[in-house]
Amino acid sequence: MQIHIRIVDQMSNAEFHELMMILDRVERNQVNTQPKRYLTIKDVSNSTSLSQSTIRRAIRKGELKCSKKLGKLLFKVEWIDNWLGDK
Repeated sequence: MQIHIRIVDQMSNAEFHELMMILDRVERNQVNTQPKRYLTIKDVSNSTSLSQSTIRRAIRKGELKCSKKLGKLLFKVEWIDNWLGDK
């Protein structure tokens, strides 16, 4: 911590401002590169206007990919798009 304070003390205002802008850009890029969130079966049903039983049937038939790791059905948007494109 003391090393960082010493470096900042030695920076000019312009250098410090430039550093803060770079850090802000890095932070924004980190937020934008977060993994895509998963949709629940309810989300998929609402967004596609299909019943949950239709979605479950597609999973059983192997037509629709899903993740069951956390004890519930989770879907990536691209999986839903691929499935709907095949229909």
